[in-house]
Amino acid sequence: MRWRPMGCAESVGGKLAALALLALLGPGPALGQDLDPEVAQAEAKTTVRMTLDEVVRVLQDESLSPEQKRKRTEEIAYKRFDFETISRLVLARNWRRLSAEQRLDFVIEFKRHLSLSYGDTLQQYQDETFTIDRTRFEKRGDVTVRTSIVGASVDPILIDYRLRKREDGWYVIDLITEGVSLISNFRSQTKEIISQIGPDGLIERLREKNEKRASQG
Repeated sequence: MRWRPMGCAESVGGKLAALALLALLGPGPALGQDLDPEVAQAEAKTTVRMTLDEVVRVLQDESLSPEQKRKRTEEIAYKRFDFETISRLVLARNWRRLSAEQRLDFVIEFKRHLSLSYGDTLQQYQDETFTIDRTRFEKRGDVTVRTSIVGASVDPILIDYRLRKREDGWYVIDLITEGVSLISNFRSQTKEIISQIGPDGLIERLREKNEKRASQG
């Protein structure tokens, strides 16, 4: 599966994208590396479990319309993903090429893109379940939490959530789905687009794709 920032509606099997969508805006500075690995892994695992449980409760609520489910899931997701860090990692060296205004515009449109791309998969949810398989302490004090999505209509799908500690908690900074990193895949595509049409062209293309998708309902 390929994550495509320029408007492709693909997801990893459709249903899992709605569940894997934990998209957000993270505050505060990263704490760095002075973390106890066991404590860090336990905290990150709890963050993922609580967030996924909350998302599943929304998706299973038959009193909610698909649009209501999408909006409520976004609210949950926005609390747990650090979009500024994700944007920095996606743009890599190109981040320094952007002005403060361009950086803000990219973060806004990138966040919006993910919400629009995966929001329409919510209505496909059919009681898949999550398991949390293991955790791994990473460089910089990050923690990777491996989960599986299991359901009658799909083969088990592996999703790794990479989290980073900030002053007010743990935030997702990458999703690795069946071995494919969201950040790595977006990075290669944005690098190519910036080399062709520059940062403003990238932002405008992303904005246009978002507007088109939003207009389609």
